Amino acid sequence: MNLPKKICCIGAGYVGGPTMAMIAAKCPDITVSVVDLNEARIQAWNSDKLPIYEPGLLEIVSKARGRNLFFSTDVEVQIADADIIFVAVGTPTKTYGMGAGRAADLCYIESAARMIAKVCKGPKIIVEKSTIPVRTAEALQAILSANSEDGKFQVLSNPEFLAEGTAVEDLTNPDRILIGGEKTEAGDAAVKTLADIYGQWIPRERILTTNLWSSELSKLVANAFLAQRISSINSISALCETTGADVDEVAKAIGMDSRIGAKFLQASVGFGGSCFQKDILNLVYLCEHFGLPEVASYWESVIKMNDWQKSRFAENIVNRLFNTVSGKRVAVWGFAFKKDTNDTRESASIYVCRDLLLEGAQVAIYDPRVSEKRIHEDLTNQGVSLEVIAKQLIICESCEEAAEQAHAIAVLTEWDDFRNTDFDKVLAAMYKPAFLFDGRNLLDHAALKKKGFSVYAIGKG
Repeated sequence: MNLPKKICCIGAGYVGGPTMAMIAAKCPDITVSVVDLNEARIQAWNSDKLPIYEPGLLEIVSKARGRNLFFSTDVEVQIADADIIFVAVGTPTKTYGMGAGRAADLCYIESAARMIAKVCKGPKIIVEKSTIPVRTAEALQAILSANSEDGKFQVLSNPEFLAEGTAVEDLTNPDRILIGGEKTEAGDAAVKTLADIYGQWIPRERILTTNLWSSELSKLVANAFLAQRISSINSISALCETTGADVDEVAKAIGMDSRIGAKFLQASVGFGGSCFQKDILNLVYLCEHFGLPEVASYWESVIKMNDWQKSRFAENIVNRLFNTVSGKRVAVWGFAFKKDTNDTRESASIYVCRDLLLEGAQVAIYDPRVSEKRIHEDLTNQGVSLEVIAKQLIICESCEEAAEQAHAIAVLTEWDDFRNTDFDKVLAAMYKPAFLFDGRNLLDHAALKKKGFSVYAIGKG
């Protein structure tokens, strides 16, 4: 087994940073460099305050950093020296031109490919780590071949399947590692090289190899199926509320069917994160592009249901507060899209807070990990004016502070600490009736009702 001497990863974000830290930790004989043009991000990776929060990540980074793990803005030099180059740059949804609102914007992928072609000589293995559309590897190979005189490249697809909040565990003990490559002698050799790296800590039976196109499509489909389960149970939550059924009891009953299983059947205010919506929209675009409008429509309905669940939750708050929240304080507990992360991308909280602010509410937000700056940016990106933010938005230091003189509480992230709140103290500080809207079904609703709260929970009749 001949492991490479040096790996370089382009992109120090949610995928590149943690993945390379784990490879460095498990493969001490390989030098791993993570490069990014964002100086502030690289400085953060070289500090004790990492740019992303993941339980256990700082410990792994600290042990390997300076030994065989390096974070740098010296992009071209590190790329040129590497045997394997991972590409983990952003692939946001396009906001312009053809495919706007659906297709992935591959400008960063193309830029990375051109830089690789410019500085590399000799054989290199290029690994797609970003989430990309099917047949992107073909485009990468074309750019690399057309712009390099001395480089010989094998392009592999190695999609990530990380869940934010559990990324370290997902990297340590993954369900599977998927590697796609060309079915040629050189392609098979490149696949084996990458498999040998992961094989340093992952059992071989969990390392799956496919052709390039199957690997690229598998990531989109995996996220689409997970999101579809959430939208499905959320659609049933609305039915439960109108019929007197309990969505948790329904989910438990159907989840015990071995053909269905219990995972991703927790009803909530809606899914968020960097991947689900983006990947489904990309899948929708691909289906439309390849002349499959019925398939596109099916997957687009998953997004529509998720958007409806968020707006339904906000409308419920307004309706139950006697059809107006103008001038009323609503405490929002949680702004991250899920617990144990500071990521807010597509968080349901953004949209619920936006709707409440535009209805005239005073919105008091507490989240233990999300910065005030991030909250302001997310809301302004959704059309909330700076004037409204200045007059109606309050950022708090605790959930108790957010609830002071509030008419209602909206639980929008399932942070464990929220369960340990002194609800007697919270109730005493609120206007009566004191409404509590649990968008994550996190709390003990019977106990809260007994204390005197008027409780609304997702899918509870």
